[in-house]
Amino acid sequence: MSTAAAHTAPGPVPDVAEVFVFAQDEIRLAAAELWPGGRVELSSHIPSVTGYVHRIRVGGRELYAKHSFLGMSLVSILRGVAGDWAEVQRAQAAYIQRPDSLLVREAAQLRLLAGLGQPRVCEVAGLARGVLFTAPVPGPTLAALLLRDPAGTAALFEAVFADLHQLHRSRTAQRLAPAGAISERSVAATFQRKFNGISGQAYLSRLGAERCAEDERAEVTALLRAVVARLHRMRPTVLAPGQAVLTYGDLKPEHLVFPDGPGGRPVLIDPGLLRARSSVDAAKLTSRTVLLLASARPGAAAAEEIVEGLGTFAEQRMRPMAPKAARSWLRELLIVWLMDTVNILTTFLSAPEVLPLPPRGRSLVERAAVVCTMADRISTALGGGLDVHRVWGTALAQAKAVAE
Repeated sequence: MSTAAAHTAPGPVPDVAEVFVFAQDEIRLAAAELWPGGRVELSSHIPSVTGYVHRIRVGGRELYAKHSFLGMSLVSILRGVAGDWAEVQRAQAAYIQRPDSLLVREAAQLRLLAGLGQPRVCEVAGLARGVLFTAPVPGPTLAALLLRDPAGTAALFEAVFADLHQLHRSRTAQRLAPAGAISERSVAATFQRKFNGISGQAYLSRLGAERCAEDERAEVTALLRAVVARLHRMRPTVLAPGQAVLTYGDLKPEHLVFPDGPGGRPVLIDPGLLRARSSVDAAKLTSRTVLLLASARPGAAAAEEIVEGLGTFAEQRMRPMAPKAARSWLRELLIVWLMDTVNILTTFLSAPEVLPLPPRGRSLVERAAVVCTMADRISTALGGGLDVHRVWGTALAQAKAVAE
């Protein structure tokens, strides 16, 4: 169902308090089932617009507990996409019994990756009642390292992609059965689902109703309509037949932890493995790094170093490619970057006011017009027939500007 349907769902929508209490109760019951007799203590909630995540201590062991309602985002649940609260609870009781539920697949993916040994991933501690428990990974995230040492951006990105090399080999894709993919985290599929047809236009028209001032809403909506229209025309490029590899699917600076410091190998959390073009992982990490700049605003000097690192990283990726293949890869990266930026920004803008946003999410909502202006200028250049390398230069300049 389209995310836009949330705005037209009949009847009362679920209340955030009852949704959160239900998830907490399920976490407690799942922990008791997995570790009978262990003392269960819920510590702090981790704000998210997707699943419900809570730090938990079981028998003195620190863990993360993740709960998913029907494999949907919390925004969709709270907007009534799955019906009223009674309907959600009935559907959830059946959903957690399914062998293809989202967190069953995520646990299976983490175990698959642990077996491969590369990339390194967090440990699965247990799975019960639709709740996934994982062990915390100590150390700084990529986001923290980028802001701390922006000159090291290219080297950090290369360290990440060196660990993804085995995953990106074509024969590795056979290790994941089609049913085990997490297509819900596909950037292109999410974009199509959100902005498809009349429901997509209705969704755009209601963005920011509880998050933005009216004059800013008008500006943001107008920019997003233009960007979405251009991306719809470009979308076949990223869905065209081509050699697919196994991509991590959900690379974000906050999901990459360096327990041994910046010189060591990263550990990844929250996989979204799926077969896709090789540009997807680079595009997702580029998108979220630029959004990190937009929200953190680390200063002109740091922003320039990080963006230059992004440029160096892309050049290193393209160096072994033939010129035509490099142009194709770069165009795909730009399109998926823009799609991902639009996807996550509109999710934040559509979130009910009562739903706590991650700290970066709050900052992005406040700077939505700036981010949309960046997307508008890049998509205009990309759709204007310019050489893609010139467009890339424009995109990097806009990435620096969005950090101001």
